Amino acid sequence: MTVAGAAVRLSIFPLAGALLFPRALLPLHIFEPRYRALVKDALARDRRIAMIQPREPEREGHPPALYDIGCVGRIAHVEALDDGRFNIVLEGQSRFRVAGELDRPTLFRQIEASFDDFDDDAESEPLELMIRAALEQESKRFATARGYVVDWDAVARLDDESLVNGIAQIAPFDVAAKQALLESPTIAERADLLIQFMQFFRMRDEDDDGRTTFQ
Repeated sequence: MTVAGAAVRLSIFPLAGALLFPRALLPLHIFEPRYRALVKDALARDRRIAMIQPREPEREGHPPALYDIGCVGRIAHVEALDDGRFNIVLEGQSRFRVAGELDRPTLFRQIEASFDDFDDDAESEPLELMIRAALEQESKRFATARGYVVDWDAVARLDDESLVNGIAQIAPFDVAAKQALLESPTIAERADLLIQFMQFFRMRDEDDDGRTTFQ
């Protein structure tokens, strides 16, 4: 997809809490004018949009600083609405590291990115049975504590990568925790981190008498 060592221009969609992983899907509703322009530009070029989390809330006139690592995706499905909005689905391709931000006159931000630190084309190693069992067990505890209704039979049929990345995408963790999950080098390390986060936030909820403290 890229030449080793070469910086690649990417158009970015900074969105807190929205994680995209290689081979995972991320549905998005696009309504802001700058991101409508981003989608139109992507459709006219290579259909790629780079998802990345901001480090801080956006302030008027002050674009937020970005985390160093994001994931680029290809628009796999698009629905153009009559009023100019879009519903799209991104399919994750590879994580990237920000090399620098470009000064461009577009409504949306653009960066130079490097893919050299990641080998996301490779198949993920399967989880050890003990780790898979611990992840499913802690997911059930976390869901019960939060009052979530889950089809556990469907969960059990997911492959390891889909299970781990799916939980990472939907879990209501803070931005820093989400970023740590994205940056985990392997599925096994991401699964272990997920277990730790679910245990931590579940116990913190219990200590706070069930009050939501991290959404």
